[in-house]
Amino acid sequence: MQTVLQQVIATFLLLEFGNIPEMQSFLFLLFLVIYIVTVIGNILIFVLVVADRHLHKPMYFFLCNLSCLETCYSSTILPRMLSSFLTGDKSMSVGSCITQFYFFGSLAVTESFLLSVMSYDRYLAVCKPFRYRAVMNSGYCLQLVAWSWMNGFLVMAISCFLISQHSFCGPKFIDHFFCDFTPVIKLSCCDTSLTETLVFILSSVCAVPPFLLTLLSYMCIITTVLRMSATTGMPKAFSTCFSHLVVVTVFYGSLIIVYVLPKTKTLRALNKVFSVFYTVVTPLLNPLIYSLRNREVKDALSKVVKKCEYFLKVRKC
Repeated sequence: MQTVLQQVIATFLLLEFGNIPEMQSFLFLLFLVIYIVTVIGNILIFVLVVADRHLHKPMYFFLCNLSCLETCYSSTILPRMLSSFLTGDKSMSVGSCITQFYFFGSLAVTESFLLSVMSYDRYLAVCKPFRYRAVMNSGYCLQLVAWSWMNGFLVMAISCFLISQHSFCGPKFIDHFFCDFTPVIKLSCCDTSLTETLVFILSSVCAVPPFLLTLLSYMCIITTVLRMSATTGMPKAFSTCFSHLVVVTVFYGSLIIVYVLPKTKTLRALNKVFSVFYTVVTPLLNPLIYSLRNREVKDALSKVVKKCEYFLKVRKC
């Protein structure tokens, strides 16, 4: 018993991308640019939706929540990783590690639910246009968003409570760039089968049904677009659906590969690569795909730019 107690650790060391030391400077600049663009893009969408009354619609209400979520989502991982690139300090206490996993996981689960809600909103708008206003009223939209956020944080509270009941033994190295479930639970001193089973069930419930609902919604949308008699707007509709579908497939697909599929030797080796997709790539792409390619958002942005130009001219005079 004494030997076991001596092996219990209080600090982890994240290896991040330490297997390619010659790329550290490049990776720092790359992730710094990605983080800045992600935060600016998402904050810009949030400000535009709040400030422009023409964007006070259900779709933009969901986009506003997604932008807020993505800003927080990126900030749970990238600032700490950028700091470690600069200082070389890759250590993190067990408590800090679990806290990071809690907030990252809560936001990831919330995004999973929110993307399915957004796809359902688009399904109603395209396939059931006469019922859309009646169904997607402000109260119902608020309930859907609140349900997404509450479920995300509740699910991760259960997961992190289970993890916190474990003691962790050496080696204290985590072969990842953030505190994720699989590399952390591998360091537990005791049996992890119950925790792993429950987290697998929660992960499956939070990833697979929302993904299937999203796919079904876009399939219905594509079918409806094909039935339209007018073909002038069809290429644009297909382009929008396809770009949305690519982003949600990347997000859900990488989540399912990492948290749901059996851990084969190949998947373990690629775990860090797939994690980059749902932690870094999708927060960067979402404001571009969902908002900045949208005509109404472009118009709102154009108005803001013109107001800024006018303000600057007045100040010069």
